[in-house]
Amino acid sequence: MSPFLLTRTLPEDATDAALRADVLHGLTCTPKSLPPKWFYDARGSALFDEITTLPEYYPTRAEREILLARAPEIAAATGARTLIELGSGSSDKTRHLIDALTSLETYVPVDVSESALRGAANTLLADRPALGVHALIADFTGGLALPGTQGPRLVAFLGGTVGNLLPQERAAFLSSVRAMLSPGDALLLGTDLVKDEAVLVAAYDDAAGVTAAFNKNVLHVINRELGADFQADAFAHVAVWDRDNEWIEMRLRSRVAQTVKVQALDLAVDFERGEELRTEISAKFREEGVRRELAVAGLELTHWWTDARGRFALSLATAA
Repeated sequence: MSPFLLTRTLPEDATDAALRADVLHGLTCTPKSLPPKWFYDARGSALFDEITTLPEYYPTRAEREILLARAPEIAAATGARTLIELGSGSSDKTRHLIDALTSLETYVPVDVSESALRGAANTLLADRPALGVHALIADFTGGLALPGTQGPRLVAFLGGTVGNLLPQERAAFLSSVRAMLSPGDALLLGTDLVKDEAVLVAAYDDAAGVTAAFNKNVLHVINRELGADFQADAFAHVAVWDRDNEWIEMRLRSRVAQTVKVQALDLAVDFERGEELRTEISAKFREEGVRRELAVAGLELTHWWTDARGRFALSLATAA
């Protein structure tokens, strides 16, 4: 195959249609909410990259530690000739895995951002010119048609992003991953672990205010794309730990009673003073819970690795 192929499985207007649908639903339901994928325009992605370097934000460093230490074991356990990465972004951490997969022939990064896919491919091919890269512009949460590739295949879903899905969404997602696996294929899953509440809250409410700017960026996205008139300073960033559900919630709390207009939707939205708009959940996990959720989806957990401080885990699962 050629070193780089790019396939679009999303219609050109799919992003705009999805944003409209999510904003209309989220701002008219009770309580109000928005999915976290709308943080990530160019500015939001840059802010998140900055977040990963902050002293309070441990997940990126912890996961990289595991990958550096365990990539040879992952390679030996899977023998993967194809690596499929869901929500690949810059593919930065994945390079440790790619370097260890000595039998790897094809890398299939999956992301909604064409620019991120092209940038990652250019960087990878500069170091691995013989590697086949078949990038997919796709939303992995909406079902995925993968290109024909050689097995064994390793599907990687890193960064703890699975925690951004509600439990029923996670169940559907894991079942969809199971459906794309053939005998001999495996799933590598990154999960942030339950830990001290103060550590968790600080990771989502840093002293420098970068996460607050990241959270409010969703308002700038809606203003720009849908002609809304959100005033970001009229909302406060809030991060709270939900003990019952064992997840962090990021919210935007209205500082005043206000009405926001969304021109493209012909929508006026009232906020009471103190009313909150949920913008993200980030579930934290325990090994037994991950094992159970994988089993329900028809996957068997075969390996479990954590960083030295037990903050984050990578798990390997195969079709049961």
